[in-house]
Amino acid sequence: GHCHQQFAFHTAPALDVDWQTNTSFASCSTDQCIHVCRLGQEKPIKSFQGHSNEVNAIKWDPQGNLLASCSDDMTLKIWSMRQDTCVHDLQAHNKEIYTIKWSPTGPGTNNPNMNLILASASFDSTVRLWDVERGACIHTLTKHSEPVYSVAFSPDGKFLASGSFDKCVHIWSTQSGQLVHSYKGTGGIFEVCWNSRGDKVGASASDGSVFVLDLRK
Repeated sequence: GHCHQQFAFHTAPALDVDWQTNTSFASCSTDQCIHVCRLGQEKPIKSFQGHSNEVNAIKWDPQGNLLASCSDDMTLKIWSMRQDTCVHDLQAHNKEIYTIKWSPTGPGTNNPNMNLILASASFDSTVRLWDVERGACIHTLTKHSEPVYSVAFSPDGKFLASGSFDKCVHIWSTQSGQLVHSYKGTGGIFEVCWNSRGDKVGASASDGSVFVLDLRK
């Protein structure tokens, strides 16, 4: 492949990018800015500012209407493409929020009868689950003892995996907030992900190990 187009809008390192459609995407940076860009256009179609520290991650909701962002300023913000503004400014973590994930539930997903949830993972060693419509925290998941680097929803949205530098992978019920499985590896966990059947979780660790948990056993 070749470079289709270069977007030089950020003034500092760009930390994350997420496609909204096949031709538009959002990016975020240590410059505290978020830009929504479209292929073939010279300028961002939208720019969002409001964070007071570097923006670590951005993720579109399943329908591409809402953009979630998290930052070292300890806030989680939800930006509306329709209203062109921040619709929720959620301040609940005590340290930097490293990453966020939307649940595969609600309108436009394979699980339309379940509510849409947003998960946030923080260096305060907690994970929070949010009802985005109300802007309310549903559950605070507190079993980790070190920064949480990764969260991932199961394909049916009923479970959340979290991975932390405490070497643990925890599996939670998204409905009750209860811990249902736990596994301790040999290194700090950087990434967790589900297979498409939703019965296995893969995890990668700081000591070079990669392991797979079989949740049917």
